[in-house]
Formats: sequence, structure tokens, C-alpha cells
Amino acid sequence: MTTLVFGHLSPDTDSTGSPIIWAWYLNEIRKEQAEAVLLGEPNTEAAFLLARWDLPKPRIIADVEPGQPVVIVDTNNPAELPKGINGADIRAIIDHHKLVGGLETKGPIEIRMEPLACTATILHKMIGADIAQAPAWIKATILTCILSDTLEFRSPTTTPEDRAVAEALAADLGLSIPEYAAEMFAAKSDVSAFSDAELLRMDSKTYEVGGKTFRVSVLETTSPETVLSRKASLMETMPVVATEDGADQVLLFVVDILNEQSTLLVPNDLVAQVAAKSFGADAGGADTIVLPGVVSRKKQIIPNLAL
Repeated sequence: MTTLVFGHLSPDTDSTGSPIIWAWYLNEIRKEQAEAVLLGEPNTEAAFLLARWDLPKPRIIADVEPGQPVVIVDTNNPAELPKGINGADIRAIIDHHKLVGGLETKGPIEIRMEPLACTATILHKMIGADIAQAPAWIKATILTCILSDTLEFRSPTTTPEDRAVAEALAADLGLSIPEYAAEMFAAKSDVSAFSDAELLRMDSKTYEVGGKTFRVSVLETTSPETVLSRKASLMETMPVVATEDGADQVLLFVVDILNEQSTLLVPNDLVAQVAAKSFGADAGGADTIVLPGVVSRKKQIIPNLAL
């Protein structure tokens, strides 16, 4: 039976690329039948990856059948996985996020979790010397995932290992990291085709803080003004998305990649309270707050959220 390899809901570049990388490895190196699939439409940067390297978009699935063999990458959170995940036959989990708990397996499995910036960096380590057999598009996928998750090494999650792997792959592929990353970020910044609700859900994860459920959304861009020009309609859409998704509030952080800061939209007193308690930032009645140096949801936003 074919093993399905997938990442989290609302797939970003790492959750689109890592399944492709690992399915290649299982098929070509381990000689095990595997298929990369997605749990939703890839974001604009992930779509750039597929188009730039002429890769077919993986099949999108809504759920998994009982007993279906799966490998989970780039998450270990049941809330970010298909509803039927605990009925599946989970064969492995490969991730770089904190351990959440709640997944149930049918037996002992392979788990690889490391404090690196990117799941693809872990996959590169696991592939080891066999990376020499990888086609250019696999190496490029690993590189793209790392540059995405590290914001071209600007994110505080970046480790020397992430950088070393990316630089070695770029040299092998004959790519200039600054030029290639600029292409990636330009694609990520083009959100003109998306509705406000789609933007709020594009790169979003749910967390509980102080008895409240927050949908924490991040939009990484080299053109923050493009998103912020829509702040009025985005704030009008926030309560709709929150209600539909079973959350109390949407928190939207617009990450300015080049200036290494975030702008938090402040639609109400609850978000102003979150900003004050979490980041020591006073909205002062304004509808936005700039948070200098804050670019990482995993390392700077989520650990600090408080009410």
C-alpha cells in the first residue's frame, strides 16, 4: 500500500516541499512506494517552487482512510492534520516544532525532531550521502524550504546547520542565494488574487492562550504596504473567520522581511491587551502596532502570547 507523505493544513513552502523530498527518498532510495500529498492549496511561495522547478502539484486530500500508511512532516499537532489521523497507520514523524501530543500510533514508529529552522534541513541530514543521487529539483526544493523558513537567514530560528546546507546546495545548483530568495519573496508578496478570508487563513495556526482560542496568522512579505492597505477590510473579516473557525480572535502579524519587523493589526481591545501583555507594546488607540525584530511565529510570537 502506498505511503502518503504530508505536512500541515494551509501548506506553506516547507509543508509543500518536505513531502515531495521525502516521497522521492522513499521511492528512489528506500524503494518503498510513497506519494507526496497536500492538505490544502499551497501558498504563493510554494506555488512558485512548483512552477520554478516544473514540479506537478501534489494531490490535495481532505482526510485519510483507516489503516492508511502515512508519514507526517513539518508538524506533530493533531489540530493541523486530517480528522482521521489517529485511525491511520502513522509510520514516521519528522518535524522541527515543539512536541504537542495527541497523536496515536499502531506501534513503535520512527520519530525525528530537531531544533532546526526547517524540516527540509532534517530531511537532508536523514538522506545523508544519498543526496548525491538526488536530481536538481530535489536539491532546489530543500534549498527553497530552508530559505523560506529562515527568511534568507534573517529569522532567529536559523542555525549554522540550516545555513551550511542551503549554501552548499546553492553552490551545487549554481544559484545566487540573494537573487533566488528575492524571486521567492516576490512570489510570496503577491497576494492580490486572494480574498481577505484567504489571506487570514493562508499561513495560520490555532493556539489557546489564557482561556481564549486564537488563530495566529502570519503574512511574510517584502511589500507590507500592499497588505496593510487592506487593513480595514481585513479587520472587518477577522470576526467572520474567527467564528467560522471556532476561534475567539484572529491575530494577524504582517512580517516585513527586509526590515525585520512585524505589524500587528489591532481591531479591538482584546488584541490591544494581547499586544501589551505579550510584547509590552501599547496600541495607544491605534489600529496597528509595529513590533521591531519580531519575524518568527514559532520562536518570538507563540512563546510570548499572554493575556
